[in-house]
Amino acid sequence: MMMDRSMLLLIFLSAFVNENGLILGSTLFATTSAPMNTKPETREPTTTHITTTNNPTTTPTITTTTPVITTTTPVITTTTTLSATTTRSPITTTSTTSTTIPNPLLTTTQPTGNTCPEETLNGLTFPLTVIDQISYSTQLCPPGTASAGFPKASAQCLNLPLFHGFGGVKLLDCGLNLEVFESKVNGTLEENMYVASSVQILMSKPEQLTSQNITSAATIVSNLLSASMLNESVAESVVGTISQLMRTDKDQYSEDTYDALENLTKTLEDFALNMNNINSSVLVQPNLAVQSIKLPNWTSQVQFHSATGLSEYSPERIGLGADAANMASSSGRPVDLVLNIKLQNHSQKDWGNINLGIGVVLYENDQFFNSKQFNSELNTKRRVVSASLTDRSLLENVEFTIRPENTSGSASYDFACVFWDYTHRDWRTEGCVKIRDPNGVHCECNHTTNFAVLVSFRADYTYSEALNWISIVGCSLSIVGLVLTAVYQIKTRKQRGANSTVLLVNICLCMTTYYLLFIFGINNPVQSSKASVSEQNVIPSSDLQEKVDQGPCTAITALLQYFLLATFAWNILYAAHVFFLIRNALSGPPRAFRTIAMTVGWGLPAVIVGISLSTTYSFRNPLGYRQEEFCWLASLDKAGRFDPKRPMLWGFLLPLAVMLCFNTSLLVYFSQTICCANPNLKSSRGTPMKKKILSSFSLAVVLGLSWIVGYFVLITHDKTLYIILSVVFCLCNTTQLFWRRLGV
Repeated sequence: MMMDRSMLLLIFLSAFVNENGLILGSTLFATTSAPMNTKPETREPTTTHITTTNNPTTTPTITTTTPVITTTTPVITTTTTLSATTTRSPITTTSTTSTTIPNPLLTTTQPTGNTCPEETLNGLTFPLTVIDQISYSTQLCPPGTASAGFPKASAQCLNLPLFHGFGGVKLLDCGLNLEVFESKVNGTLEENMYVASSVQILMSKPEQLTSQNITSAATIVSNLLSASMLNESVAESVVGTISQLMRTDKDQYSEDTYDALENLTKTLEDFALNMNNINSSVLVQPNLAVQSIKLPNWTSQVQFHSATGLSEYSPERIGLGADAANMASSSGRPVDLVLNIKLQNHSQKDWGNINLGIGVVLYENDQFFNSKQFNSELNTKRRVVSASLTDRSLLENVEFTIRPENTSGSASYDFACVFWDYTHRDWRTEGCVKIRDPNGVHCECNHTTNFAVLVSFRADYTYSEALNWISIVGCSLSIVGLVLTAVYQIKTRKQRGANSTVLLVNICLCMTTYYLLFIFGINNPVQSSKASVSEQNVIPSSDLQEKVDQGPCTAITALLQYFLLATFAWNILYAAHVFFLIRNALSGPPRAFRTIAMTVGWGLPAVIVGISLSTTYSFRNPLGYRQEEFCWLASLDKAGRFDPKRPMLWGFLLPLAVMLCFNTSLLVYFSQTICCANPNLKSSRGTPMKKKILSSFSLAVVLGLSWIVGYFVLITHDKTLYIILSVVFCLCNTTQLFWRRLGV
């Protein structure tokens, strides 16, 4: 089985590879960057002119005309005054230019049958936009104004009978900011409409808002939803603003922000129950959907579902219906959330004129719910669904199924069914139970509120397969060769010298130990399960479940790293020994060479391994030091990219490169010395060239030729060359005894 080529660094001394490589296995809106070539239309646009009367600023007089269509919209004239005398700080923004800004609401750069082409209305340009979406002008409020850097106006892409065009243009007074609008809610209906549209424009760049901006906006929309003067236009702007608030930077949130957001979620629940007051039953935005229903007659259950594959602005993507157990499946569209609200049977007898109201709010993320006991490390999506009844005593239970989104390289491990407790300001599990469901996560609760499913994920590992007989035989042959080499060196120690014997025996000892660890310990003996759904409904601490250290895999990794580095350390010491023998033919190596060799050969690898463990390993996160697929050093980050901070680089590759460079430089010196004539020799016969070549090659094998060949095996992608180099690599390592006997 093909495995990650980085594994080859671990098994340089493995005997064979198969033809496929080493035996071990490890192994809805999008914008495009293409320029818009759409030419603006020159038709007389549908516009809304807004003028004000408050010193220079007043609430607008709105005049709307639509040429082409023979109907005209009546003129709406208002004289509501907005005071701008406040001294509060303006909205903070990082952009004050008036250049064209990208519009995140676009799904294409070319006009299609469901878009409005780029259009200029009264000097304000609105980019290509999908039908029913709000578009913001490319012209921005100038620097020095309270709303500097934000669009000057908004308009909606309308699906008119004869064409698609922008209408309902709403202007922003650049001299006003959110703090001003916060004090002007609960005025007349026209004033609330102006405040709602202006706040929506000021939320068009949510990533640039400060904590104060977010808090003010949340307070404004809460007050607008609970205001006595409320209509569908205000509600649509408010829901759009809340949808944009759900894309703000959570790092900017303060305690005051969470207080304002908590009040906003409560207000949304009440608003969902009273949507009939604005003659609307459903409002849909990309991050938020609100729907309500009235039940004049008793029914056993009410079902809400969220369909996939539809426009984020389409009301058809959600559905709330009475007595429709199979409503979601009968729609023919795939669904990722189903919520069933079951009513008590005995309530049917006394139904009378109850006219029960049910409201549902669907949040596409948990941005407004700040949990202290559940941390998000994977940036996973957690949808929150709120169900509320005008008479909670009629409720039997609530059941909901949510299909969690798996992150790349991860699989769902466990989950908890929770609700938001406003008293404790956190997720709780009381009254909810979880049920295993092959189609997703299934929950049942005996009350109504904001529900969610907290899913924990674990990396989906592909463990290496066991070594096949080819690798086992190859490693076994190497072990036999190394043992025979060590025995031979000990028996002939008087002929070869004590230093040479000590060095070669230590090399054989390190390599033999490494091979034994490789054969019996390279595969992780403790493999994590892909799913471990517990029976208890317990909130996980995080959406990422790290596997605590289990079994001997970490110890095997440390030993493999140590003995492999020790093998190289003893090789460079042997090279240094040969260097002294050639350079100092009479005196030989220094007297303290053996002591230095023992210290460096066994001590240097221990220092490197100790640093690797102390800086990267922890019991709760052993994968900072090692891999999970097999017992070797970690090299990749969570995204699967090579991470230089991992110990594979500085704990193995860099020391290995330094040692190989040292040995390579000595090989060049040895080859030159052996093959060139020595004028100091008194022998009448020169050394045969064949003897010189064999001596040089034997030293090359002993001092690192096989390791250099292994590097080329690692980087080559040509299959034929890969096989050839692999054979050379294996032959060099399984014939160590022969070459060492030919060496110096």
